[in-house]
Amino acid sequence: MTRNPLLLSVAAFVLAVLLALGTATLLASMIEKRTVAALTEAFDAEGLTWVSVTPDGLRARLAGTAPTESARIRALQVAGGVIDSSRVSEDIVVPVSTSLVAPVFRIELMRDRNDVSVIGLVPRTDDGGPILDRIQGVLPDAEIADMLQMAEHAVPGGWVGAVDFAVQALAMFDVGRISLTAGRIEAEALVESPEAGAALETRLRAIAPTNQVLSLQLTAPRPVAAPFMLRADFENGVLRLGACSADTEQAQARIRAALRDAGMTARFTCNLALGAPSPRWGQAAALSIEALASLGAGSLSLSDGDVSLSAPNSVPAASFDSAVGRLESRLPQAFSLTARRLDPPVDAGSADDGRPELSMILTAEGALTISGRLPDTRIRDAVRAFAQARFGSQAVEMAARIDDQLPQGWSVRALTLLDALSELHHGSALLLEDRIDVTGVSGNPDAATQVAQALVQGLGADAEFTANITYDELLDPVAQAPTPESCEARIRAIVSETKITFDPGSIEINEQSRPVIDAIAEVLRNCGELPFEIAGHTDSQGRDETNRRLSQGRAEAVVNALMARRVLVSSLVPRGYGADRPVADNGTPEGREANRRIEFTLIRPEPEPVPLDPALEAQLEFEIQTPGDDAIRPRPRP
Repeated sequence: MTRNPLLLSVAAFVLAVLLALGTATLLASMIEKRTVAALTEAFDAEGLTWVSVTPDGLRARLAGTAPTESARIRALQVAGGVIDSSRVSEDIVVPVSTSLVAPVFRIELMRDRNDVSVIGLVPRTDDGGPILDRIQGVLPDAEIADMLQMAEHAVPGGWVGAVDFAVQALAMFDVGRISLTAGRIEAEALVESPEAGAALETRLRAIAPTNQVLSLQLTAPRPVAAPFMLRADFENGVLRLGACSADTEQAQARIRAALRDAGMTARFTCNLALGAPSPRWGQAAALSIEALASLGAGSLSLSDGDVSLSAPNSVPAASFDSAVGRLESRLPQAFSLTARRLDPPVDAGSADDGRPELSMILTAEGALTISGRLPDTRIRDAVRAFAQARFGSQAVEMAARIDDQLPQGWSVRALTLLDALSELHHGSALLLEDRIDVTGVSGNPDAATQVAQALVQGLGADAEFTANITYDELLDPVAQAPTPESCEARIRAIVSETKITFDPGSIEINEQSRPVIDAIAEVLRNCGELPFEIAGHTDSQGRDETNRRLSQGRAEAVVNALMARRVLVSSLVPRGYGADRPVADNGTPEGREANRRIEFTLIRPEPEPVPLDPALEAQLEFEIQTPGDDAIRPRPRP
């Protein structure tokens, strides 16, 4: 039988096509299974078990109900990490939430006698909101301002009981406020007295619902004090309080503290009241008590804005003048002071005669106290301003009282004393009717002459004065000027006591090292612009180049920190040596800690070469030898 070649060829082609289609189908099925398995495994690993995967040819279709929109997006991201995103389709559903958040229901009931305001959000009820009707029922004459809003929502638990209580409580006081929510009630009211407040609290708590938190603030109005008073006096050396009023709790606390500081040991009361002449009543009372305490005897009275201070003759006149002057200059503007020192007994010839004086004391810390007497407030203000210009506005305490019976020229002599005192480091000056005494210490060897010149220029050549001025070399800025070597020693002492440290591997200075930098900055500011090398060192751990960069950065960080503290840094040279200059063994933790350091070294000028004696230099010879020549010839020094 003869076979048709064409037929055989067609049959072979069809068989090949069928074989290829079968293979492709098989491969596609295998790919789909692997894709589904890979996606399912990835979703399970992420906890997205709600996602189902079905093959769609070479694509994968995702389905399921996502709890949130972000969960749906996360599922698509996970799928895109397994296969190409173009091969992913999705039928994921996100349910729409229809739940409503319950509103916060709250009512504010405010009453001012016949005026009632109702503000807040309440649930809508079937009876059309009975709250206003119930308030009108217990307060028929009240004018009610309705500012309520209603919301469609279930009535919260405890709401009805809270409203019942609020309506009843509103009728129990004339002025107050009730705030209520489901679970908490707050009531504030004015009462006639503390006793009335206690009775009202008992009634309110008796009708309060048991499932509510009740907060009560019942306040009795303060009485009006007329006049507003404070009286205190010493009786046989013991401080007694006759009357005391305060306008605020802060003033009350300040007065109590002043009385305790003055030695008050007995129990006392200082009543809160209305009617204070000034908001600074507490300050005026405390300053007045302080003045009385400084005398140790006498009596004090504050009546509205009038302050009266009296002392027996046993109190020295200078002490009395100082206390009065200090109080007079510090009292608030609304208060006026009357001070009196009782006359001495007729037969008390040895008692203090109360002669006027003006004393100025300058402490070693630079604080100046002026006490005694000045002729009027204008002169006192001028003396204070002159002193502040000389010694600083914060260093001057004015404690001089006013006396319009002072001798002529008193104010000129007072200003002259300030001129003389400004030449001293510390000391004192005393002005009396017939003489002037200046005593003190100075670091200027010419201070005694300068003080005398100031007194003569201000008072005249015939002025009577004594000037006892002592020179102290330790106060002389020239004699005590620091040397470069002493500055270096001081800095090294500071660094040796407390190291400058950094965070590991960082150029940031630790917070604990700030006091060290402050101390070094103070030394450098006092020493002037000296050249210093600031060397940074590390331990041997790490690469050499890294350690050098780290040490250089740390040295520069120290320079920057000093510059931030107003130190002139143009002469400071930061250098990083890395681990090249150890001072201890890097094989131990202690040694490595010692090697991590910052050092300050004074840069000294190179020493000048010492010239040789010409005769000796002429005798010096150097031997030179020319390569290839065995002869050695003498050569003079160049």
